[in-house]
Amino acid sequence: MQAAVDSGIGVDVSSVYELRDALRAGVDPARVVATGPAKTHAFHAELLACGALISVDSIGELAELEACVAPSTPPPRVRILLRYRPASNRASRFGMDEAELLQCLKRLATRRTAFTFEGFHCHLGGYAWETRVQAVHELAAAVGAARELDLRPRMLDIGGGLPVRYVEGEAYDAFLPAQTPDDYRTGRVPDSYYPYGGRTDAAAWLRQLLAAPCVGGRTVAHYLNAEQLVLALEPGRSLVDQAAVTAFRVIRVKALADGRHVVFVEGSSFSACETWFGSEFLVDPVLVPADPERGADGPRFGAYIAGHSCLDDDVVTNRILDFDRRPEPGDLLVYANTAGYQMDLLENEFHRHPMPRRIVVRTNPRGAMEFSPD
Repeated sequence: MQAAVDSGIGVDVSSVYELRDALRAGVDPARVVATGPAKTHAFHAELLACGALISVDSIGELAELEACVAPSTPPPRVRILLRYRPASNRASRFGMDEAELLQCLKRLATRRTAFTFEGFHCHLGGYAWETRVQAVHELAAAVGAARELDLRPRMLDIGGGLPVRYVEGEAYDAFLPAQTPDDYRTGRVPDSYYPYGGRTDAAAWLRQLLAAPCVGGRTVAHYLNAEQLVLALEPGRSLVDQAAVTAFRVIRVKALADGRHVVFVEGSSFSACETWFGSEFLVDPVLVPADPERGADGPRFGAYIAGHSCLDDDVVTNRILDFDRRPEPGDLLVYANTAGYQMDLLENEFHRHPMPRRIVVRTNPRGAMEFSPD
C-alpha cells in the first residue's frame, strides 16, 4: 500500500479490510476502486463514506447502493463503474451482459443527483491481450449507449493481470510436451498451467494491446484517445516481478511403498496456490544444503514435496523433482520470484505452526546489506 502511495498509483480493494489498510497508508480515496463481486453492506457504507470508486457487479448491487443512499440527506455522490461480462467469458459469475448493462445505464440516467457514472470495468481470466482488445471492442457500443443517455464515461478498466516470465520461453516450450504421467505422483499431467515461460512480458503485452486494431479500423490507443477514455488496468503480480524468494526448510525425507520418495518441508501448500486449482507450480526450487561441504557426488534423487499438515493433499508440488543430491533435514528448498502470490491470503497457522517469517533485505548507501523483519 505504501509503495502505491509513493508511486502515485491507485489501489484495487476487494474487502472492507483492504479498504481500511489503503486509507491508513494514505491512499487518496479518489484513487481507490472496489471491484469485488460480493461486497457487504458495511463495505458499501465505508466506500460511500470515503468517496471511493465502486465497480458494480450486478443489477442487484446497484439496487443495494440505491437503498444505501436513499436515507441520506443530502445523499452522497456515488462514483461507480459498471462491470461487463465479455463474450469470451460468458460462463463467468462476474459482471453483466449487454442487456443488464443497458438496464443499469437507464437507471443511472434517472439518478444523476445521487450517482456519478465513470465508466466500465471487466474481469477476464488468463493473460491473452487479444481478449482484452475484444472486450474494448464490445464495450464501444456501451460507451455509445451511455452517451446517448447523456452519461459521460471517462474510464475503461480492463482488469488484470499482466504476465510474468519465470523462465526462458524456449526452455518452457521444450519442457511442456516432454512431460509424462510418470513425472507426477498423481499419475496425471495437469491440464493447464500459468504461462511460466511466455514470450511476452508486461511491457510488451501492453504495447501489443494498445497497437491492436479495435473499433472502426482504429487501434485501441487511437480509440481511447479519440473518445477521451482513460485505460485502467490491474497489473497484479507483474508489479513485483523478480522480487522475493521463499525458503522451505526440509524436515525429513521418506521412502514410500511405491518406491518413490517424499520430502516433507516446514511449510504448506497454502504457499503454492497452483495446486489448489489442479495445476502445478513448475519452477524448480534450488536445494541449498545445510552443510555447504556436502557435495553432489551421489546419484540423482527424485522426490515430490509435501507440507507439514495432516492433509493428504497438502502438497507443494506433485511433480517428481530431479535433485542433484538427496535432500537432508535442515536443508533449504528456495523458490525464486515468489512475491506475487506469497501474501497473507495464503498464510495460516495450521496446527498452530507460527506464520512464516518475512525478512526485508536492503542495501545501505555503503553497499552493505541490511536485514530487518517486515
